[in-house]
Order: sequence, then C-alpha cells, then structure tokens
Amino acid sequence: MHLLIPFAATLSQASTHTHRDLNLPHLQALLQRLSAGQVDGGDEYSLSPPHELALARAWGWPVVDGALPFAAKLAADDGIATDGQAWGLLTPVHWHVGREHITLADPLALALGDEESHAFFDAVRELFESEGYRLAWGAAQRWYVAHDSLDGLLCASLDRVIGRNVDLWLQSNPQARLLRRLQNEMQMLLYTHPLNDAREARGAFSVNSFWLSGCGRARPVDRAAVTVDERLRAPALAEDWAGWADAWRALDGGPLAEVDAQAQQGAAVSLTLCGERRAQRFDTVPRSLWQRLAARWQPSNLATLIESL
Repeated sequence: MHLLIPFAATLSQASTHTHRDLNLPHLQALLQRLSAGQVDGGDEYSLSPPHELALARAWGWPVVDGALPFAAKLAADDGIATDGQAWGLLTPVHWHVGREHITLADPLALALGDEESHAFFDAVRELFESEGYRLAWGAAQRWYVAHDSLDGLLCASLDRVIGRNVDLWLQSNPQARLLRRLQNEMQMLLYTHPLNDAREARGAFSVNSFWLSGCGRARPVDRAAVTVDERLRAPALAEDWAGWADAWRALDGGPLAEVDAQAQQGAAVSLTLCGERRAQRFDTVPRSLWQRLAARWQPSNLATLIESL
C-alpha cells in the first residue's frame, strides 16, 4: 500500500503553528517504522506542485515540471475518447481584479451546476473551435481542449494558482500566446453576458476566464500503485486551519491507522507527505535490530519534518 497525502504542509505560519499542536500518533509511529526515500520538488515556484510530481512518479510517468498529462487521464475517466490527441484541462474560473494584481478564486466557490456549466461551455465554444481546438465537456468544472500544440506545453497546475497572483503563473512562450488571447476574448465575451448577469444578481461569482493545466498526451496509469487522500486540500487552500486540523485528525484515525497496522504486521507500505515545496516518500526497508531500536529511542521530529516540506 502506498498512501500519498497532498497539502500535508503549507507555507503559512498559521498552518505551522496548527500542526505543532496536533497529536497524530499513527503518523508518528509510521515515521518511526519507515525509512526516508525519494524526494520530489524543490521550491514553491515550480509549475507542478510536489504532490503531482510524486503522483506522476508513482504512476511511472516521466517527471517533467509543468508537463504532466493529467488532463488526458481525467478526460478518459469522464468517458471522453482521447484518440491519442494532446489534451488540456480547461477549468472555468473567476479572476478577481484587485488594486495590485489579479487573483484566481477557488473554482469550487463558483458552485457551478451541470446545466449552467453547459450553458457557459456553449457560449465560449466558438472562440476555441474557430482556432482549430476540439472542445469536450466532462463535468461542471472540468472542460477539456485538444490540439497538437498542447503536447509538451508547460503550464501551472490549478493548485499552484488558487488564491494567488495569476501573473506569476502565466506563460509567455509562443505556444501560450494564443491561449492568452483566448483568455482575453473570453473575458470580453462574458463580461456582460446574461449568464453572468444572472449570477451577479444572486450574489455569485461571475465566470470570467479559464485556467489551462495538465497538458499532454495520455500515458498509462497504474491505478493500484498509489492511493491519494485529498481531504487536506480544500481547508488548506481556504486557509481554514481549524478544518485542516480536523482533516489531519481524521486522516490519522483512518487511512494512516490502516497503513500503520499493515506495517506492524510486516507488510511493505509506503507513505508520501507533500507540502508546497517538496514531497518526501517513506518506505518499508529492511533494518538491523540496532536501527529499529535507535528509531524507538530517537523518534522523528514530526514538526520539523512537516515544516521542511
């Protein structure tokens, strides 16, 4: 069993203080039983967050920052025939224009239903199809676009951009210029669109742009290779540290307790903890009696480990 946990740490000082006050006995016990292994990531400015890099590695994909073809995988999961094309995930979003910069709101805050999402999708379809893109609707917050130019196109993960200045993550290479223009055209098209008039009338965020991510051609996925538990993601992105702490406790009492029980029974298990800078994997490896005793006498400093991610 390999359990991967995104957003196990963030760069927020509030999350650091929150984690120091948590009691996570199963996580602490696991870290004493397992040995540190592969590290992915480097800093908080990579296009792909550490959890995506670690997941790609677990699936056996080439690990290339900003070029992990999650869109093709998600499209196939949504029942779309990917036909060997290069795909990108086109997420409908709200860009909030502030005094100093533009930030991207969490797409979940749009609360788009299927019917409304379809209406927005149909409203912007011609913008893309007139440029030779193939569009497909997968779910309310998952639209897809296919085009050969998306093969190898570097783009930032949505998880990098939510709540942050979009200018930090917009690409300026020739492949991305057309997409930048399409973003501008979509903003102008939807600025006074009746669909957004209706949303604003009820106090909802407008849909005024898109974010492109996960570009590339489909690669095989070993679904049994890793289990991803994303319960820390939503509270971390919302900076809801009380909710994040509750999610950590639920993780420790559930999936981490199960992995710990398997490790105690001698099963080979792996755990990957992911922050905003790096992902650290831990694995079952043979250890001498002295190493096992030393691990008990010198338990790992959980707070220091989490803060390093």
